[in-house]
Amino acid sequence: MTKTYAVIGDPIDHSLSPALYNPAFTFLGLDCVYIAYRIPKGELDYGIKDLKKIHIAGFNVTTPHKVDMMRLLDDADDECRLVGATNTVVNTDGYLKGYNTDVDGFLDPIRKRKIDCKGCDVLLIGAGGAARAIVAGFAKEKIHKITITNRTQERAEEIVNFARQLGLESDYLDLVRAGDMVKNFRFIVNATSVGLKGMGCPISTKNISKDSIVYDIVYMPVETPLIKQSKEQRATIIYGWEMLLAQAMKSFEIWTGKPAPYEAMKLTLLGRF
Repeated sequence: MTKTYAVIGDPIDHSLSPALYNPAFTFLGLDCVYIAYRIPKGELDYGIKDLKKIHIAGFNVTTPHKVDMMRLLDDADDECRLVGATNTVVNTDGYLKGYNTDVDGFLDPIRKRKIDCKGCDVLLIGAGGAARAIVAGFAKEKIHKITITNRTQERAEEIVNFARQLGLESDYLDLVRAGDMVKNFRFIVNATSVGLKGMGCPISTKNISKDSIVYDIVYMPVETPLIKQSKEQRATIIYGWEMLLAQAMKSFEIWTGKPAPYEAMKLTLLGRF
């Protein structure tokens, strides 16, 4: 019997997940299919009930549901509980277990580049579920301080408090001042959807330098305005597709119990851009 997997979120039309997973299933000869399923904000409970009805085998969770999905889980792994957000769910006869592959997925490109994060200062733009995973990842790497900037200070302060709970120094900075002070940070990470479809830049980049490491988790387009402008300033660049691929491979392995076919998934993903 064919197993069905999905990604849920809103918007979902830009998702490359079906293009990642379906070729991977085919490559390994697995009888599985992966679909994109839009669930608008506020309709998560109904959407999950519908997925259970079709006996979904598992699903990925993206914006805006990563945090809200936690209350609908029957169980969660340690990383998931720590972050308070899930991006990967396994359905076993209606019993939902959540995982968070965003933490190690985020760190994977940094580790591949052999970048030592210990003791550095980070500017994190955004305060959603992905931001929590990024904070948890940087805590693992023993950074010195993480500064949160966001459109709304209230949401940012939640992430500041979360970072402090993990033993990090943390504070809030408004978006305008963040752009002015960006040279004080080794890492600048965009965890918002600003830049999706090539629209907008989350902060001013005029003070980004060759010593900056700019990581944009938006993967469509590959070169977001933040990436393009930071390249012109000769910053080190980490692309959103790298995190997408790393976390997808971990989800694949959770679902199938098999090693993900890295080269097949990478070639398929990059062929889409």
